[in-house]
Amino acid sequence: MKPMRFGLIGYKFMGKAHSNALARLPMFFETDVPVERAVLCGRDAVWVKQASETLGFKEIETDWKKLVTRDDVDAIDITAPSNVHRDIAIAAAQAGKHVFCEKPLALTTADARLMQEAAEKAGVANQIGFNYRFAPALALAKKLIDDGKIGKIFHCRGSFLQDWIIDPDFPKVWRLDKTVCGSGALGDLCAHVIDAARYLVGDIAEVVGSLTTFVKERPVVERMAGLSGKASADAPRAKVDVDDASSFIARFENGAMGLFEATRFAQGHKNDMRIEVNGEKGSLKFEFERMNELWYFSAEDEPGEQGWRMIQVSEGVHPYWDKWWPAGHVIGFPETFVHELYEFVQCASQGRPCAPNFADGVAVAQIMDAVELSSQRCAWVDVGEI
Repeated sequence: MKPMRFGLIGYKFMGKAHSNALARLPMFFETDVPVERAVLCGRDAVWVKQASETLGFKEIETDWKKLVTRDDVDAIDITAPSNVHRDIAIAAAQAGKHVFCEKPLALTTADARLMQEAAEKAGVANQIGFNYRFAPALALAKKLIDDGKIGKIFHCRGSFLQDWIIDPDFPKVWRLDKTVCGSGALGDLCAHVIDAARYLVGDIAEVVGSLTTFVKERPVVERMAGLSGKASADAPRAKVDVDDASSFIARFENGAMGLFEATRFAQGHKNDMRIEVNGEKGSLKFEFERMNELWYFSAEDEPGEQGWRMIQVSEGVHPYWDKWWPAGHVIGFPETFVHELYEFVQCASQGRPCAPNFADGVAVAQIMDAVELSSQRCAWVDVGEI
């Protein structure tokens, strides 16, 4: 059987996460076609060669334009910085390759739409990397909502808190450069929360929000190393042009209210993504740092017996769990990538739409652009305006 041969662009944090997922996928999941780590692409020939040996890729490329036209590659997996997503994804789709792209989809909604249009015109599978929705507990929350367990939804509140750039001498790495990343905490962190909210509750109609940059200038980076970087003691300082923190209120199309926050300035929080949904018959809440747990409250329990219950999402009856370990042997962050790439491979091989796809990436981009516009206007913004 012909394998699905992956060409992966990028080999740092996300590149490693995707490589690990591709390696583990056939160990645990039966896919309709085999998966092959074919070609690893990066700009530096020495580094990409070393990375390919570590990550298990057969060949390398230093030019993504050559990669997307290779006959021995079926799917392009984009984990490079956001400023190159558009051009790579469009070229890959036009070359007839299936495309998986990390979030955010592009620097702007306009660019994201171009990516969606190219993929749909080419008829290739397209998926965006919102891996948090592939945590089994969040997938269970979706099922409980769809089954009517909490009834009509009134509220959704979500947050994503980190603390890794509080030091004002932390250098201006690419995630703090608008030309490369598009936005700061909003695009890097809140994008995941927005997607989770759309997944659980539905589309957002309008927003009002605020963006803040606490450290206005940072040392110019000398050398990048994944998410971090190095700057000399006497390095010149450059303006930071992305948000350190974002917050916004939302109105969902179904009438629910939303409250969202993302920051990299919350001391003591390392990767604290959480979301809660309140309905007429109950509530659900999920915290990624305890990703095998889902908290559930049912107002239909008997009086005097009501209370929050913790569901340990680690049994074969739970989403994806029949492929993993015996009950109670929990999984973690890397497994969410296995789940999303499993879905991508299955959808591509079966010719059915992926979820979340580029259309979902466009929807999230619209919301983020609306939040940024709202911060500038100090007013509510209709998402449909974007």
